[in-house]
Amino acid sequence: MRTGRCLCGAIEWQTDVNPTAVHYCHCSMCRRWSGGPFATLAWYPQASVRWTNRQPVEFRSSPIAVRSHCEICGSPLHIAYDGQNEIALAVGSMDAPEDLKPTHHYGSEARLPWVDIGNALPTKKHRKNGEARVNAIMD
Repeated sequence: MRTGRCLCGAIEWQTDVNPTAVHYCHCSMCRRWSGGPFATLAWYPQASVRWTNRQPVEFRSSPIAVRSHCEICGSPLHIAYDGQNEIALAVGSMDAPEDLKPTHHYGSEARLPWVDIGNALPTKKHRKNGEARVNAIMD
């Protein structure tokens, strides 16, 4: 079982199947939607994804796709292309994405020239209990 939620926890989802694909998308639409230099997406059969407490807000983001987000916190949640039976869930919304590994880049013609994971950069640890503090503030 894979589960996920928006930042504030108002919307939760679950699925009991493995993704059919996981990739990075560099298109300008995904950059704007995710608020980052690319989106990381995991594709699932649409019928396998269940919204467990409330539905996300959907909007038509282009002539061929619908995207969703939480109406409270704005977290991006999914994208679905017209006429397809799969939806892509934002990997950032997953409770435990550690075992997912993207296999390819999509929309690479729009990839920003400076995008890399920056493995050579210095690292800093997250403040202890940082996520717990954010959750307590949001509750």
